[in-house]
Amino acid sequence: MSRESMEYDVVIIGGGPSGLSTAIKLKQLDPNLNVCLLEKASEIGAHILSGNVFETRALDELLPNWRELNSPIKTKVTKEKFLFLGKTKSLSWPTWLLPAVQQNHENYIISLANLCRWLAEQAENLGVEIFPGFPASEILYNEDGSVKGVVTQDMGIDKDGNKKDSFEPGIELLGKVTVFAEGCRGHLGKQLIEKFELNKGKDPQQYGIGFKEIWEIEDKNHEEGLVMHTAGWPLDNNTYGGSFMYHAENKQVFLGYVIGLDYKNPHLSPYDEFQRFKTHPAIKKIIEGGKRISYGARALIEGGFQSLPKMFMPGALLVGCDAGTLNMPKIKGSHTAMKSGMIAAETINEHLKENKELSIYENKFKNSWLHKELYEARNVKPSFSWGANFRNYFYRNRSNFI
Repeated sequence: MSRESMEYDVVIIGGGPSGLSTAIKLKQLDPNLNVCLLEKASEIGAHILSGNVFETRALDELLPNWRELNSPIKTKVTKEKFLFLGKTKSLSWPTWLLPAVQQNHENYIISLANLCRWLAEQAENLGVEIFPGFPASEILYNEDGSVKGVVTQDMGIDKDGNKKDSFEPGIELLGKVTVFAEGCRGHLGKQLIEKFELNKGKDPQQYGIGFKEIWEIEDKNHEEGLVMHTAGWPLDNNTYGGSFMYHAENKQVFLGYVIGLDYKNPHLSPYDEFQRFKTHPAIKKIIEGGKRISYGARALIEGGFQSLPKMFMPGALLVGCDAGTLNMPKIKGSHTAMKSGMIAAETINEHLKENKELSIYENKFKNSWLHKELYEARNVKPSFSWGANFRNYFYRNRSNFI
């Protein structure tokens, strides 16, 4: 099939925190670079589940003046709670006993979708070309096997795969370097990991599923700036999981539940467990009388340090959750994804200007605070394989493992 092609210095697949940070950093390093970014959703942020406790460390490096740029980062964490739930009762764990890695007093409660929209504005102001509504469907390779770029999805195909009158072939986007920032279980990223054996010698990747809802609640139940996590009921002693509730601005709360997909009970339904969780008196009293205004679910990448694949290959890099940079004990992946994208941008800049190999990404990664952070948390998730009793012990003695 004859296709139109467009050539760029760098092609970025994915408009999440990692992809946008890569684009911004590239243009900061060299304004003359031609950079394009593909986003499969109809707009940036449309496939991002809102509700996030955000650590600003990477953003402080990327855009030090973000407070002056009308960013959507407004609600600072002012109070924290950690509850162990029984079937009808709850026990509050003093948050001052939690290790620093689990404390959020310097963080912000944000809509991650709005943050990505704002980052996209910053990228476009720097000259990045952003194409929402164009999923990347296929990887293109050069004759020597290196990554050449991607093809966007064909449009105008009926349910049986036949071309309709409105058929439009996808476009070839060719880059000197292609960055894959698709998020957890990105289909192109998984193809690259298999083709180039990027996970050779690594532990198998692990996943969880996270449900998230946005509620508008009654004013009397709202505590702006409150971050609350729970463990225990409704899960049994052999199942890893827990909840979060973040009180944002405008009487909204971001409510969610995460369950590890290594659960043993074949009859367990993660969605139904989330619904049961909302009936607990400690939760029900907060959302009762409120209105759910948004909901969704996402896979979470939880393998951590031991499951990180090699992130470079001929002509391309993996960043963010396409590689697996989420910090599981922190339950945070946005700042780590952003930092991985910034490291990728520095690598690409040196590759294009000084003809350095993309393999320098590995050394840059190992010398960064991102590597140190993931390394320090490396033993947390593996320890959960010893059973939920050990998991509960972990919650009481986290500093011994972090």
